[in-house]
Amino acid sequence: MPMIETRDGTWLYVKDWGKGNPVILIHGWPLSSDSWDPIAEALANAGHRVISYDRRGFGRSEQAWDGYDYDSLTDDLADVMKATDATENVTLIGFSMGGGEVARYMSRYDGAGIVRAILVSSVVPYLLQAEDNPGGVPQETFEQMTQDMIADRPAFMRTFLHDFFGIGWLTRPVSSATLEWAWNMTMQAGLRPTLKAAEAFSSTDFRNDLPAFKVPTLIIHGTADSTVPIDPTARMAAALIKDVRLVEYTGSPHGIFETDRDRLISDMLAFLNGEEPGSQDPENFVINPALPMGGY
Repeated sequence: MPMIETRDGTWLYVKDWGKGNPVILIHGWPLSSDSWDPIAEALANAGHRVISYDRRGFGRSEQAWDGYDYDSLTDDLADVMKATDATENVTLIGFSMGGGEVARYMSRYDGAGIVRAILVSSVVPYLLQAEDNPGGVPQETFEQMTQDMIADRPAFMRTFLHDFFGIGWLTRPVSSATLEWAWNMTMQAGLRPTLKAAEAFSSTDFRNDLPAFKVPTLIIHGTADSTVPIDPTARMAAALIKDVRLVEYTGSPHGIFETDRDRLISDMLAFLNGEEPGSQDPENFVINPALPMGGY
């Protein structure tokens, strides 16, 4: 079943690997489900049914004109679950922007069928700087991103991916081939979906969605994430979700699905098996931390 049709007639590309209780992987902006492939392979080989899909407008899914708000994107998730008959004993895993669909599903669908959730480098609960969210990212940053993407999106994405993977003068945690692979994924998306999805993840406030998390939740985030800073996102979410485990990857950037792949797989499998994640760095394992202080 490579394609499924959503309730508004948009076609989404879906992968369905392995057998066992379903794990649904939701990719980040501006990539596709291919970004999950090594992790999906590992989880499927470990005895899980792994479902991933290209968000509308991205990868091989249809580039619809509308539907890039989180209510619509979450309806797409629900439609994928229904079409694949993955409606019981489900684990939802959202990376970056994908964390928003996880949060909105928990509130919009009352977490139907979900037994656990994992947020990886996630934008939840609120990325935008505001009076009641002073540690967020300034609106001017997102406005500049929009201008740069309209002016020269391929060039913008090359620079963006360097920050995404934490590449600097002295650090190069991924190969040039991986950078090219990721850049090619960004170019599969349409311009409008790229812009509208960025608007959604930068401005949507998920704080009211967090009380709907009534399942064990794992949050994993790099402390050196310059794309989605850890304070207004992972640390804040961990302070507001009841049954939560926060694992911080010291010095890691945003794209930990590549830079910290083995560790990420190990922590995910531990959590899926009912074990405590974070065994590779137990000093950075936190349960229900106090509300974080400090700024961006």
